[in-house]
Amino acid sequence: MDKDKIYKSALSVSEGVGQPPSVNPNLRKVKRINLSSKEFVKGILDGDRVILSRAITLIESNLPEHTLQAQQIIEKCLPYTGKSIRIGITGVPGVGKSSFIESVGNYLTEHGHKLCVLAIDPSSEKSKGSILGDKTRMETLAVNPDAFIRPSPAAGSLGGVARKTRESILLCEAAGFDVIFVETVGVGQSELAVHSMVDFFLLLMLAGAGDELQGIKRGIMEMADLIAITKSDGENISKANQACGEFRSALHLFPLSESKWIPKVLACSARNKTGIQEIWDNIIEYRNYTAANGFYIQNRRQQARYWMIETINEQLKANFYNNELVQEKIRELENKVLNDKLNPFIAAQKIIEFYYKPGKQ
Repeated sequence: MDKDKIYKSALSVSEGVGQPPSVNPNLRKVKRINLSSKEFVKGILDGDRVILSRAITLIESNLPEHTLQAQQIIEKCLPYTGKSIRIGITGVPGVGKSSFIESVGNYLTEHGHKLCVLAIDPSSEKSKGSILGDKTRMETLAVNPDAFIRPSPAAGSLGGVARKTRESILLCEAAGFDVIFVETVGVGQSELAVHSMVDFFLLLMLAGAGDELQGIKRGIMEMADLIAITKSDGENISKANQACGEFRSALHLFPLSESKWIPKVLACSARNKTGIQEIWDNIIEYRNYTAANGFYIQNRRQQARYWMIETINEQLKANFYNNELVQEKIRELENKVLNDKLNPFIAAQKIIEFYYKPGKQ
């Protein structure tokens, strides 16, 4: 027998089964019908989630015609907003935000609340963020008829993304959601933006993950109205209790906040569903306390003023950089700056002067 033939036959590979097409060829394309602002508002007020999602997409769009219609929708929905409690939730990566939100969310819906979860992650320009995974991580909450999960776009400026999230809050309130969670990833600038659009700021922390007091910025702790130590179950219970004591001691070093509220530190477990009710009771206690001393309404008014100013800044910035004459002027002076023929600060001043008085340059 020919050895070469045996060797070749042993390496022969069958063709196998061909790969199916990536798109079902029998799937019919459904043409999306454009809705008027009046139809959008009616759908939102009726609690139609498909229309609510489409309205939020309009808010997130940068197209001028979408921006105009989104503002019309928000204006008509304004009389039906403001009746929810807005809660910001943040924490270090791996702290278990998704599991925590799912546990609290299911608890709230079981007690008659309607929950909306808005996720904001403007920190990553390259990866475009990973917050879209929340819908897959919150498996039970994602299919809960009394819950609505909406990720925010990760790309774009911090101010722009945060402003659109705040406008989304208004639409969700008009749709009948009485509890709004605004989740942010990591610990950084995005927390400052989220704090400026919520009533209550909840900080999630892990026990036994190193030096707890050095693992987070002081400014974030000062903003917190409640610190929750997550994953307090099994062998981690003693570490969680120890971390609670450390954080309580640390909070005493901070000055009293404008709300006069003294933040608490509680331990919880999303797995065992322990501490969830205590955290929610603490949030309600905070709302009643700040409503009684007038801070609750005062804070919302200050936030509204803040976002008015922020929107002005965003519009001015966009108008400046989208001006074709300004773009040309920047390119012209940029070469002089790069070749050390013009000071960067003088160049910037010249560009700004050109923007205000282009005919005199």
